[in-house]
Amino acid sequence: MTSLITTSAEAAHSLAVSLLSKAQIQPGATIPEHSVKESAPDVLVPLKFSGRNVIVGVPGAFSGTCTVQIPGYIQNYDRFKAKGVNEVYVVAVNDAFTMKAWKEKLAPTGTGVRFMADDKGTFTSALGLMFDATPKFGAPRSKRYVIIADGDKAESLFIEEDPSKVTITDAETVLSHLA
Repeated sequence: MTSLITTSAEAAHSLAVSLLSKAQIQPGATIPEHSVKESAPDVLVPLKFSGRNVIVGVPGAFSGTCTVQIPGYIQNYDRFKAKGVNEVYVVAVNDAFTMKAWKEKLAPTGTGVRFMADDKGTFTSALGLMFDATPKFGAPRSKRYVIIADGDKAESLFIEEDPSKVTITDAETVLSHLA
């Protein structure tokens, strides 16, 4: 009986993840406006993009691969700015406390890179970039992606086939695509 309940719960969870995600955003598409959290769990920050921005989506703060990937964005922040990027955002389906602590761990002396908590996954779901990460994270999470945005339009999109790897979403690769 327990295995039947477990199997049913897993199937329902998988269905919920698929229903959460819309069609995956494509280059040229409008990036939906959503509010996320940055430094406090009770303060919503609207994600309204103007100018050129880089949005880096990661499966989980403090996870091994994410913690290796994001320092490249912190170290190259001035290079992104020199290429005309207004903001570099790191977005994860984590709470504001976790994202703030992760930022402080990765950049103890500060950084212009903004760490955004999409705690309910609404922004990530609207982009169609959620996946069922239950085996590792216990819940749906963000795929590993980068969007180069021009205003509210997705100019370029890089999505890792395997979210446990960084092959096309590292800072150097993204910098090479900025004119």
